[in-house]
Amino acid sequence: AKLKFSNKLIKKINDEVDQVLNKKSLLKKLDYSKKLVGQVKQEFQLPKTFVKKNLEKVITNEVKKYIFQTLGKKVKKISIKNFWVVRQFNNEYNPIHYHDGHISGVGYLKVPKNMGETVQKSKKVNHNGKLVLIDGSKRFVCTPTYVITPQVGDFYLFPSYMMHTVYPFSDTSEERRSVSFNAKIDDDAAKLR
Repeated sequence: AKLKFSNKLIKKINDEVDQVLNKKSLLKKLDYSKKLVGQVKQEFQLPKTFVKKNLEKVITNEVKKYIFQTLGKKVKKISIKNFWVVRQFNNEYNPIHYHDGHISGVGYLKVPKNMGETVQKSKKVNHNGKLVLIDGSKRFVCTPTYVITPQVGDFYLFPSYMMHTVYPFSDTSEERRSVSFNAKIDDDAAKLR
């Protein structure tokens, strides 16, 4: 599912991130890098009070809609397991991985204007700084990958088991800032049809 966060909400999240960055002891306490696979210098949790006040209701409502639209099931209970920020800079990346829980999400808070050129400029595809969702293998008239070009305010939901990666980018000192979460839904809704 693709959602759009309001500019007001994006600003609120970015302001919270900046506040955490200005408090070294809080940043150390919220450090989440040891639990993640990212080859980036900084990944940290958002404070639980901030998530509860500003994000929990939005996310739970959207997850309920997503499950109903895709499976026709009503979700009774959603618990957000974790909510974190990834600050990605030049040449950093996230290797192929998957998450825990049932539903994961990623949203974009800051995106560099330019994420660099490919080495082989004749190639039409440039994955620099892009998220790629991966499912299965290549089949006739079916591609196993879905490439997402990050745009500030865009937020995506996907099954937690879905393999995904974020490619490195280059030629900029700008930050690619994203926020991610994992959620667990009630067992009845999580069962296959």
